[in-house]
Amino acid sequence: MSATYEVQRTNQIVGPRKWWAFATVLLTMFFSSLDQTVVSTAMPTIISDLHGLNLYTWVFTAYMITSSITVPIYGKLSDVFGRKPFYLFGLVMFGIGSAISGQAHTMMELVWARAVQGIGAGAMMSMPRATVGDIFSPKERARWMGVMMAVFGLSSIVGPAIGGWITDDWSWRWVFYVNLPFVVIALLGVAVALPKVRTKDQVKVDWQGAAMLTVGLVPILLALTWAGSKYAWASPQIIGMLAGGVAVLAAFVVWETRAQDPLVAPWLFRNRIFTTSLILQLLVGMAMFGSLMYLPIFVQGVIGLNAQNSGWIMTPMMGGFMVGSMVSGQVMSKTGRYRHVAWLSGAVIVVGSGLLNRIDVHTSWPTIMVDMVVLGLGIGALMPLMNMAVQNAFPYRVMGTVNASQQFVSSLGGVIASPVFGSVLNRAFAHKLGVLLPPGLAAMKSKLGSLNPQALLTAQAQKAIAAQFSRFGAAGEALYHQLMQAVKLSLTFGIQRLFLVGLVFSVLTFIGTFFLPEVKLKGDEYFRGEPEEDAV
Repeated sequence: MSATYEVQRTNQIVGPRKWWAFATVLLTMFFSSLDQTVVSTAMPTIISDLHGLNLYTWVFTAYMITSSITVPIYGKLSDVFGRKPFYLFGLVMFGIGSAISGQAHTMMELVWARAVQGIGAGAMMSMPRATVGDIFSPKERARWMGVMMAVFGLSSIVGPAIGGWITDDWSWRWVFYVNLPFVVIALLGVAVALPKVRTKDQVKVDWQGAAMLTVGLVPILLALTWAGSKYAWASPQIIGMLAGGVAVLAAFVVWETRAQDPLVAPWLFRNRIFTTSLILQLLVGMAMFGSLMYLPIFVQGVIGLNAQNSGWIMTPMMGGFMVGSMVSGQVMSKTGRYRHVAWLSGAVIVVGSGLLNRIDVHTSWPTIMVDMVVLGLGIGALMPLMNMAVQNAFPYRVMGTVNASQQFVSSLGGVIASPVFGSVLNRAFAHKLGVLLPPGLAAMKSKLGSLNPQALLTAQAQKAIAAQFSRFGAAGEALYHQLMQAVKLSLTFGIQRLFLVGLVFSVLTFIGTFFLPEVKLKGDEYFRGEPEEDAV
């Protein structure tokens, strides 16, 4: 028996222990998802407190860069040495990053702390998915997908509300400290439930590839973040950073084809299911990105809800997400097929994105709720389907590598989308605000037109602006209300542009589902490494 096969059987979790492992996976999914939604809700207050508006997107980007780069490393090593040591290391790093984030006194400190947190998050992105593969075959996994997505959906529902409540009634620092008890509980679960793997195999980590990837991504992300605000899009600085980053990434691709143990295995891309699912994940991620990250901004800035109440706006979408995942999971578990589910899911995503494009300054909460339910149904049915299709298409012995590579490539979409969508919103907002400002505010046009819309959302910022206008008496108060109305209209204009872009990606997602090959979902033969069926 080969060393690889021994590791394969040792990684598999059977008997009563698998239910403890599954519970640990659900707990990890819950609090890692909770962290992202809680932080997003608290960001307007954090910006107001730390005065680092120009670094706003880097609070998310730093986290995504470090988590994305570490994902393939964790996945490759876990196939040989087991999931346990990397799960433990990731949880510890995530806890350390959370503690440092809560202590940050400047935005730059917070950015670095989030980078540390992201190193741990890389393990929590790849290890839970691989561990579920150690417990259930692809066909069984479809049955349990509803439970997994219900936990994810629950965290996404309660996360914004918890984040808003902590931010409004306690302090934004506690949105990071709340992770620590979950980390301790998850550490205990991993220590008890996951097996320890012993092997003599030696694996060489592709540190050169990781360094090249980092060097290539950073200037591109800087360019996307600063373009249109700090520098013009056609400026030498932006063009130089983009060109330099692309050149290094091209060298990274060449390096990966020659590396002994590449960070991203090139042979994976020869599988049509893998490449098609990656493209679909990028497309659907771009389609939903504006909704997840910027809809709370619309609710706070236009509808006028506070941080705590605006967090509940994501509840309908996550409810639809859970229902969609449970229904599609049951269908796939019974039939062993997923192609028709993918087609229907893509169509529902297009309908949901189309409904969101109707919003304006007069849109009510109930209307947004209906739109989000429809979008959530489509996304909830499609995203888990793609993960399962990819896992089913490869032998079990390389599942960690496959999972990690898929997660790494798809997460790059989020890394790039964050600054791009932020730039689209800021440019549209600034342009529209400059047009809508009343004549009495013409002298302030240039200053107000350069403001990031998120700087005007907090009660503190609005009170400070109102105080400045109050010095001019009744006329100043009237000007203040005119300004805030212009801000609402401009913010709505910017959000509309984001949803229009999202609609384009939704249509592309629907078209892409017709190119996804299908291999019937495997049962116990998946763990025995039996030959896979041809795609149909």
